[in-house]
Amino acid sequence: MRLGIDTGSGEAPFEQVRRQVAELAAAGTLPAGHKLPTVRALAADLGLAVNTVAKAYRALEADGVIETRGRNGTFIAVRHAADDATDDAARAFVLQARRQGLSRDEAIRLLETHWG
Repeated sequence: MRLGIDTGSGEAPFEQVRRQVAELAAAGTLPAGHKLPTVRALAADLGLAVNTVAKAYRALEADGVIETRGRNGTFIAVRHAADDATDDAARAFVLQARRQGLSRDEAIRLLETHWG
């Protein structure tokens, strides 16, 4: 797993970790069942505080991207059928936003407004 932290980015390091793992899982680069490094190991690899990586892992678990199996470790979660409905809803949102002439940034801001 190749993650990188851009220290010059306005994006918080924990969010960079969360986003990259989520993107790799969504793309299938990290398949369901793939074992992730421990929080301590990933923090050491990236030069981050343990709490920063732990925060990213908690967010990924809350989003259903990863699952923790106690002492066995942390793994990419298996996608469930409900995810297909989410994909369909996202596709419909993008199509509607494009029909209304929204830019990608405008559509993302709208989504973030409702994300809460």
